[in-house]
Order: sequence, then C-alpha cells, then structure tokens
Amino acid sequence: MQGTYIWNKLRIQRPKVACLIMAIMVSVGCFGQSQGKKWVRKNNPNYDERKFSYGFLIGLHSSMPQIEYSNQFVTPAFDTLYAVHPDWSAGFSLGFIVNYRAAEFLDLRLTPKVGFYEHKFRYVFTNAPAVEQLAETTMVEIPVLAKYKSVRRGNLRMYMIGGVTPSIEASGKKDLESSTEAIELERFNLSLEAGFGFDLYYPLFKFSPEIRYARGVLDMLGNRTNQFGQPLQRVTVNTVTLYLLFQ
Repeated sequence: MQGTYIWNKLRIQRPKVACLIMAIMVSVGCFGQSQGKKWVRKNNPNYDERKFSYGFLIGLHSSMPQIEYSNQFVTPAFDTLYAVHPDWSAGFSLGFIVNYRAAEFLDLRLTPKVGFYEHKFRYVFTNAPAVEQLAETTMVEIPVLAKYKSVRRGNLRMYMIGGVTPSIEASGKKDLESSTEAIELERFNLSLEAGFGFDLYYPLFKFSPEIRYARGVLDMLGNRTNQFGQPLQRVTVNTVTLYLLFQ
C-alpha cells in the first residue's frame, strides 16, 4: 500500500521517534528557561487575538489494536491456536488546522487529516509456526477538539486538548478485494482523544509540539467468518501520536 511504502521509505522506527520526542521536550524546556528571564521580547504579541487562525500539522504515531476473544476461541476447531498477540505499529499523518478562538483561554479546533496505519496481529499456534496478519489502512480523519490554554508567559504557553475523531477509510480496496484468508477491519472508526502541548511563539509563526492519546470506541473487526476473524469478538485501536503543528 502507498502509505506503507512511504513509511518504509522514510525508515522511521520507534527508537528514532522516541529520540525525536525527547529532543523536542528538551528544546521546549530550554525555550521555557529563556522565557524565565526578567524581560523577554514577545513575538507576535497579538497572535491570539485573532478569531480564526490556520496552519498545517505532521503526526508520527504508534498504534496497537486491543482484542477480545470470541466463544469460538475455546472450541475444538481452534484448539491448536494458543493466543492472538496484537503489536505496536508506526505510522504518520498529514493535515490542516482550522482554529477558532471561543474565549480568552479556550479554542475550538478542526484538524482534518489523512493517516497511514498498519495493524499487526500475531497468531501463535501450538503445532505450527506463528502467523502474522497485517491490516493496512489509509484513514481520512476529522478531529473536533477543544483546547484549554494557560496564561502566556513570554513566548511560551502550555495547553490541554481533547475531543472526538470520526474517521473513514479512504481506499476502496476492500470493495474490490475481500480476502477469506486475511483479517479485515471495518472502514469506519470513532475515537476519544486527550493530550497536552506547548505553544512556542516565533517572529513569523507559532510552533506547537503536542502529544495526544486516542482510544477507539467502535468495534473494527470486519470479516468474522474466516480462520482469523472467528477467534475474535471485538477489535479496537488505540493510538499515541506526536503532532508538530505550524500556524
């Protein structure tokens, strides 16, 4: 799939993402210390007075499905299936920002984006080698968020953010190819999101590193009739994302 190809092309692995997060947090800390000086010139002092502001975002995420076993799992038909292990998988997203200033410390935000995901399931058998199933999805997501901001100190402001994200698969591949020998996921999902971030004000723009956790609330298990779907009752997807926002 195209999203997987791009991700492999970039060769970004979880340790590198962790290092990137640490580097950003250290940068924010250094930036904050510089704002603690007695006098700091404010960049874009009237930026937050705008009713509407716009920008774009880049997201690096790690997602993992959560499963519940069905009654079929304990039947003789699956007596050689020891367990199903979901695994963390990396991906990325790209999108836009539409921000509305509702009050002095409260913003309402819409961030339509496209996310590229891989969902891994490892089926462990007692009498055969383990089998890995990979479900790849390209999702169009429309997070609707509320952002609660602290007082701006110099060129730094902290905030908390949360909301709901409906999403639908962009690719129509499932309509053309429905495999009876692979795990399938539904095309629609709904997630609850919460996180925090920092607004860093620069002379020409505002940069905001943000960490957000998304918990899937809908059952995404698709084909329940094949050998990979029958042992499962429910599949939800949870995601941790580092966002880099530019406004």
